[in-house]
Amino acid sequence: MHRQNITIAQKAVALAAVLISVPAFAQYGAPPPAYPPGELERLVSRIALYPDPLLAQILAAATYADQIPDAAGWADRHHYLNGDQLARSISEDRLPWDPSVQALLPFPSVLDMMRADMNWTSQLGNAFLAQPQDVMDAVQRMRQRARDYGYLRSNGQIVVGGSGPYIEIMPVNPGYMIVPYYDPLVVYARPRPGFVVTSGINFGFGVAIGSAFRPWGWGGNRFVWSNHTVIVNNRGWDRRWVNRTTYVHPYEVQRYNAPRVEERHEVRERPREVRERERPGRYREDDRRR
Repeated sequence: MHRQNITIAQKAVALAAVLISVPAFAQYGAPPPAYPPGELERLVSRIALYPDPLLAQILAAATYADQIPDAAGWADRHHYLNGDQLARSISEDRLPWDPSVQALLPFPSVLDMMRADMNWTSQLGNAFLAQPQDVMDAVQRMRQRARDYGYLRSNGQIVVGGSGPYIEIMPVNPGYMIVPYYDPLVVYARPRPGFVVTSGINFGFGVAIGSAFRPWGWGGNRFVWSNHTVIVNNRGWDRRWVNRTTYVHPYEVQRYNAPRVEERHEVRERPREVRERERPGRYREDDRRR
C-alpha cells in the first residue's frame, strides 16, 4: 500500500511538471493556426478597403465568430431602426454578445456578409487572434496594390492618406460610415494595357454613427499602423489566441449573460429578395441610413 501511494504521488508530480512545461496555447486546446501571407491576403481582401474604424470593428467581432449568426439575425429583424432608437433597442434587449459584435448591429449587410460565409469569418477571426501583425501587414499590401492600380483614392466619401508606407482610409464625415463595395478580382488586379481606371469601388450608402453608439466604441476605433496596434474604444485590442477565453475588452456598455428579455418593440424581417440582392454588393438598401 505504501509503495502504491508513492507511485501515485510520483505520477502526480510528473503530471504537474508536464503541465507547467506545456505551452500556454495547448492548455486552451488546439495550437494556434499559422496562415501564410497569400492566405492572409485572401482573407482580408474583401474588407481591406473598408474605412479604418469599420475595419477595426470587423476584425474584433470576427474573433467571436460563433456569435455572428445570432447577431446578424437580430440586425436583420431590426433593420428599420436607426440612430438613437436603434442604440436604445440594443441596450433594452440586453443582448448577450460581446460589445465588438454588437457594434456591427447598425450594419446589417456587413453582418449578413459574415454570416453568409462562416468559414471565412472563423478563419479571419482565428488569423487575427493568432497573427494580428501579419493580418495588418496583409491589409496594407492589398491597399497598396489597389492604390497602385488606381482604384483606391480619395473621393467625396473617404480620405486615403497615411504616412510612410502605411495607407490609412478614413470617412470624410467621422459620424457617417460609408460601406464600400468592390470585386477583389478587379481592384487588386493590374488593369490591362490602355485601360483607364474610372471606378471599381462603389460608395453608394452609409450609416450614421452618432454619439448614441459611443458606448460600443464608435468614435474611438482606429489603427496605429506603424506599430501594428488596433484601437477599439480608445484602448488597444489585446485579445489573442492564448487569452481568448479570458480576455475582456473595456467597453462602457453593460454585459449580459442572463437570458434576453422579451422584446417590446416591433420586429420586422427584411424581404428575402432584398437580402439576396445585397449579398453580391450590387445594392444595399439597409445601409441607406442618414
